[in-house]
Order: sequence, then structure tokens, then C-alpha cells
Amino acid sequence: MNFDFSDDQKLLKEQVKKMLADKCGLDRVRKVLDGDEPFAKDVWDGLVEMGLTGTAIPEQYGGVGLGALELCVIAEELGRSAAPVPFSTSVYLATEALVSAGSEAQKQSWLPKLAAGKVIGTFAMSEGPGAAGPRTIETSFKGGKLNGTKIPVPDGDFADFALVLANTGGKGDKALSLVLVDLTGAGVAREAVKTIDPTRSHATITFTDAPAELLGAEGEGWAITATVFDSAAILMAFEQIGGAEAAMWMARDYALERYAFGRLIGSYQAIKHKIADMYVKLELARSNCYFGAMMLNDGGAELPEAAAAARISATEAFRYAAQENIQVHGGIGYTWEADTQFYFRRSKLLALALGSALEWKDKLVTRLETRNAA
Repeated sequence: MNFDFSDDQKLLKEQVKKMLADKCGLDRVRKVLDGDEPFAKDVWDGLVEMGLTGTAIPEQYGGVGLGALELCVIAEELGRSAAPVPFSTSVYLATEALVSAGSEAQKQSWLPKLAAGKVIGTFAMSEGPGAAGPRTIETSFKGGKLNGTKIPVPDGDFADFALVLANTGGKGDKALSLVLVDLTGAGVAREAVKTIDPTRSHATITFTDAPAELLGAEGEGWAITATVFDSAAILMAFEQIGGAEAAMWMARDYALERYAFGRLIGSYQAIKHKIADMYVKLELARSNCYFGAMMLNDGGAELPEAAAAARISATEAFRYAAQENIQVHGGIGYTWEADTQFYFRRSKLLALALGSALEWKDKLVTRLETRNAA
């Protein structure tokens, strides 16, 4: 059994890596951090020009018609460059939900625009601290009108439309439905919010009788979200291992050029152990990600468990590598001028993007127990 990517997929990976190296060095990330841009428009345009926003969109809707594996290799390179673009929100979440659950009219209306990069989508689920779920979501949808507040919504300050998890009055899991709302229309108020990673903007969105429409059947929102989040968890895990690997090499390179007490710091055992531990966690995460990619691509029965395992291991690998990268750099690693902060910030943000590591650990245990019982 071959767990590796194909030659074509590796070529795609190299092309994306080259484009990002040209357009999205860490100096470009810093411009977004220090400036007022919500995202790097030139980098986003580069992704659009390569057709990457339409990677997994069927050709009949203007997409490239590729699959999950191609998205995985793209995600890894985006993570490696800490790219300040809304790719994960618009492609992993909004596009995937439309492809899997949208009506034909919704697909015809939105997918060609997403493929061409003319619109950016987002996914609005959280309503504040704590895990979102059937018992906690108060945003309501009734009579074609959406009311409530979502916070924080990734890329919500500039996205063109949102898929919103809302209460439609059923019981239990059936209480929630997904609705599609045009964020440029009436009844929508947006306010940017600060997070630990300003290079990926977030917002509070308040809906007041905002016109909206169901995406999928009423009462199926929680089930659709779970499926979309499993897919996104694997793609985001690839983004995390890309970031973890970049942080590891940054630490290694610094350890081989920085002298302390007349010796390279890389010659000290404590530094060697840190970098070795980064590598071990990274490779563990990579193996989980590769299995997750196979399950996602093939629609495998073990996809829910694979998604949770990839999410947990990649989150830990990125957290550790980003944190220890700062430690290896010593005092300079804590300064504003140091580039170590970009991976640390991104690791913290991605760790919460689809729910906390604790939530995913609980999902993994529950899913394994269910499978074993069956």
C-alpha cells in the first residue's frame, strides 16, 4: 500500500512552495501584522491565479476538479509560510460545505465565484466562550430571517458570505440547521476583534432580520458541520505540520549559527534534545495526517477517528515546535523583531480554529468507543 503522494501532487506542492517563497516571505507576514490589511491581497491573488481556490470544486462549477490530496499538499505549504490569507476558512469550510450540502441553485450561484476568487466565504459557528453545540447556540433562523450574534468569525470582517449554524427550533441535534447569508446585504453588522494572531482577522457579526436561506435540510446542520469539520481538521492538520516543520528548521538553523561561551549552541545537549523532540512530534503528526488524507480521499470508514487523531497530533506538534523555537532563540526570540512569533501566534490560533484540543480528544475517545462497541 502506497501512502505517499503522486508525482503530480509533489509537483503541485513544489509550485505552491515556489510561489509562496516569492510572494509570502515572513517579511510579507510582518507587513500584515504591523499594518491595517486584513489579509495579504497579493498573496491571495497569486493563489487564485494558480487556480488553487478552485482545487476541489467540480469542473462543471468552474473549478479544477481535483481532490482532497491536492488540498493537503497546498495546506502544508500555506502553513510553512504562515500565509496571511483566508484560504482555510473559504476553501476548507465554506467551499466544502457548499459542495457537499448545497442545492444546485446555491452551487451554481456561489461555486464559480469561489473558484475564481471573486468571493470569500466563512463559517460562523461560535457564539463566545465554551464549545458550540445544540444546547448553546442561540442564533435563530425563522421565516427566512436570521437573528443573533457570532463571535469570533474567521475572516468575518471582509468575507462576502457566511454559512451560519443556527437554531431552527427542533430538539437535540435536530435543533440546528446551516443557513447561507450574504454578508454584504441588509441586517448584517460587523466589527473586527483582536486575537493572538492579527495576520488572520476575526470579527463579531450581528444578524438582525438578515435575509438567509437553508443550506441542506432543516435540522441537519449539526450533522453537516461535523462532516465538514472532519474534512477541515485533516486539511488544517497539514497546515499545522507545515508550520511545525518551518519552526523546527528555523530553530535548527539558529542553533548552527549562534555562539555562546565560545561554542555553537547547537552543540549543547539541551538544544539537541529540543530539536530532536520537535522532529519526533512532527513525524508522529505527519503519519497521522497521511492516514487522515487517505481516509478523506477514499471516503474511508475510519475518517472520523483519523480526523481526530490528525488534529490532536498536529496541534501538539505545532504547539511544541513554535514554543521551543522561541526557547532556542533565547532572549531575542521574545522580541517583536524576531520572526519566531509568527509560528507561535499561528499555532495558538489554529489550535482553537475548529474547537480545542480537549474537544477533539473527547471526540476521538467517543468515536473509538462507538467503533469498538459496534
